[in-house]
Parts: sequence; structure tokens; C-alpha cells
Amino acid sequence: MKAIYKYDGPLGTYALEEQNGLLTRLWLGDRMALLPGETEISETPLLKEAHRQLTAYFAREQKQFDLPIAPEGTPFQLKIWKLLQEIPYGTTITYGELARRSGDIKASRAVGMANSRNPLPILIPCHRVVGANGSLTGYAGGIQKKVKLLELEGTDVSGFFVSQKGTVLCGH
Repeated sequence: MKAIYKYDGPLGTYALEEQNGLLTRLWLGDRMALLPGETEISETPLLKEAHRQLTAYFAREQKQFDLPIAPEGTPFQLKIWKLLQEIPYGTTITYGELARRSGDIKASRAVGMANSRNPLPILIPCHRVVGANGSLTGYAGGIQKKVKLLELEGTDVSGFFVSQKGTVLCGH
């Protein structure tokens, strides 16, 4: 069974999706337009718990999530998403560093593509990845959401700049 429920939060309305007892997707901002039209809108105990944990995260009361997730992706994407979950709260790394951690220092672009397909932004913290040149590249629902998430975690964003490319590199 697939269930989706919408919530309001400090970044605006977002939606969570559960399938077979696992979280499979989180939609933010502009990505809300991609919600499937024929899905049952219902709040399940897991969606309530995910909302509770996200609310605690936004209130700076929780730094890690303890939720059953099942993002769908290629083996490489799944590997990158697992590595993203290892980036500590309040820190950032570059796409190049993430590529190095994946075992292929030359895979920065592939890492960026995996980030762009992340179906569970925030829960899988792709907002913690930045450009090697100090750029804050795109984020699902707008770059300001990425800035707000980094600031929420206590990251000093004054040394970063917004990439003018407009490419979404985090959050499918």
C-alpha cells in the first residue's frame, strides 16, 4: 500500500510517501507539483512519526533521523545516498570529497547526478554537499531552502555563494 500525506513546516508545505511500511519519498517546494495524482492521501503512523521527527529537526531538537527508509535508485545512487547519511549534522563536504568516499575520485558529476535524484531530501542530507569552489548549488524547491537547512544546522554560509547555473543537484 502506498500512502502520501502533506504537512506544513518552516520550509513550506511538504509531502511524505510511505510504501509497505517504509518511507520512499519526501517532496519539497516546487517538487510538490510532481505528486502522483491517483495516490491515496492518508496519514499513517509512520508518516506521523516522520513528521514528528522532521518537526523536532526543524526545532533543532533532533540531529539524526530514526526512520525506516527505502529510496529507489541504481546501485550507485544507493551507495551515494548511504554516504550522504554519514555526513555529520552541521558540516558540509564537496562533491569531489563525496566522490572520493565512494571510491572514484573522478565521479564528481555522477555524484551530483545521484544527489539530484535523491528522493528523500533532508532525511538523506544532500543539502550538506557543496561545490569545491564554495558554491551552493541547486536544491529541490529552491536554493534558499538549502541555505535555511545549512543555517538551521549551524553552518556558517557567509563563505559560500549561490551558483548561477540553476541546476538542481539535490532532491528529486
